[in-house]
Amino acid sequence: MKHVVFYDAQCPFCFYVKKTFRKFDWLNQIKWVAVQETSGTGRYPYLDGRHTLEEIHMLTKEGEVKQGFETIRKLFLSLPLFSVIGLLLSLPGVSRIGSPLYRWFSDHRHQWFGRYDLPRYA
Repeated sequence: MKHVVFYDAQCPFCFYVKKTFRKFDWLNQIKWVAVQETSGTGRYPYLDGRHTLEEIHMLTKEGEVKQGFETIRKLFLSLPLFSVIGLLLSLPGVSRIGSPLYRWFSDHRHQWFGRYDLPRYA
């Protein structure tokens, strides 16, 4: 069983974050799925009604759906090299700063990094 991470394949920043995290997924724990591939398939009903293009989402191995900052924290915890960062992001009160900061960054990512005309999956 793997964590399933849903990312925006038309977002250059998201694409390179995925590419970087994949390099450090030495234990092969994460499956990456482009949000553009989820619409209308019926394979991901737990994403219905969620703003998957606005925030990164994850279905954990344990069956929990996480989004935004919570997904980033779980990703760091899942990768041995970055687990210390994940632990720091898990400290009490960090999410009060991390969640709004994540949303602010996510809201501005297309202004800063642009948007691909077509999704990139590689």
